[in-house]
Amino acid sequence: TFDKPFTRIISLYSAHTENLFSLGLAEQIIGVSTNDDYPQAATVKPQFDYREDPERIIAARPDLVITRPMISRSSPALIDKLRLTGITIVSLQPNTVDETFAYWQTLGKLSGREQAAEEMISHFTARLESIKTVVRSIPETSRKRVYFEAIHSKVKTFAPQSMAIFALTTAGGINVAADADQVRSTNIAEYGTEHLLSKAGDIDIFLAQQGRMNKITEQDIFEEPGFQAIKAVKERQVFLIDEHLVARPTMRMIEGIISIGKILYPEQFNQAFPE
Repeated sequence: TFDKPFTRIISLYSAHTENLFSLGLAEQIIGVSTNDDYPQAATVKPQFDYREDPERIIAARPDLVITRPMISRSSPALIDKLRLTGITIVSLQPNTVDETFAYWQTLGKLSGREQAAEEMISHFTARLESIKTVVRSIPETSRKRVYFEAIHSKVKTFAPQSMAIFALTTAGGINVAADADQVRSTNIAEYGTEHLLSKAGDIDIFLAQQGRMNKITEQDIFEEPGFQAIKAVKERQVFLIDEHLVARPTMRMIEGIISIGKILYPEQFNQAFPE
């Protein structure tokens, strides 16, 4: 509980930073994480690393530090030290779209931007509706079956309830790895080469996230031993998508869903979303 909105905020996770900017808090953000690259205005903010000396964070005099569970687990001493100095610490990480709306509302409450958070939710929901309208026009029998790669080196896909799979299915794709085993409570799921190749003939499109989590090129997928048996690889239907657009709980997820739609159903999606 807190009496008034926080006005000196350090965000230690890039999704928090992006959402705080979406809420109109450019002035109130006094620090970001070392991975922050969006929006452009975030790149000029002072950077803080949760692994470094907490004194640097304390010296910046934040009234709120927003982290995520991974940081709280790996750096409990940092969290304790910040709390001892009277800084409020909030740890947030939504894993589903429903959780994302509640998370935006929490950020809105913390910063006194409740109205802006509601506007984000209604804008996101309206965009989702327009995407669903396009997908409804595509016959069930023409829907593409997709394998969505999360981590190439370990043959991992996304957990069935993750945001990336939400993005895929909202764009009208059928997840061929719906039987994947989630790793702990993360967005990632084990799959394995053997399991993947048992579905080789069913995969119309091979989609992979690309970014820090999965530094990959299309060529790596084409040349992976055994992958030549996969229908999508044989037919050169291999596509990469920026991980920031599908795995982060931000407004840009809409962009990610539309990008997937343009890969799966170029005719319908390019007509509906020419931008």
